[in-house]
Amino acid sequence: MKVIFFAALKEQLATAELELTTEQASSIDSVAQLKHYLIGQNPAWQPHLDKPNILCAVNQTIVNNPEHSLKYGDEVAFFPPVTGG
Repeated sequence: MKVIFFAALKEQLATAELELTTEQASSIDSVAQLKHYLIGQNPAWQPHLDKPNILCAVNQTIVNNPEHSLKYGDEVAFFPPVTGG
């Protein structure tokens, strides 16, 4: 499972992306579980990933449900709200 961080979130976490092994991803069935796993591995990430306005896309499709199911091989992206102008 590939996890990508964009924009200010990438800067705050000092990480652009990471790859979870099959073993690491085997217990992750949802976006909420992925966030929980990432925070468990990196407790300093909690204030950034737990913000209610953080957006998530699975395989380049925005998902709003934290219980959206995930499977090994998915690409999951987290990013702050996007504004235009």
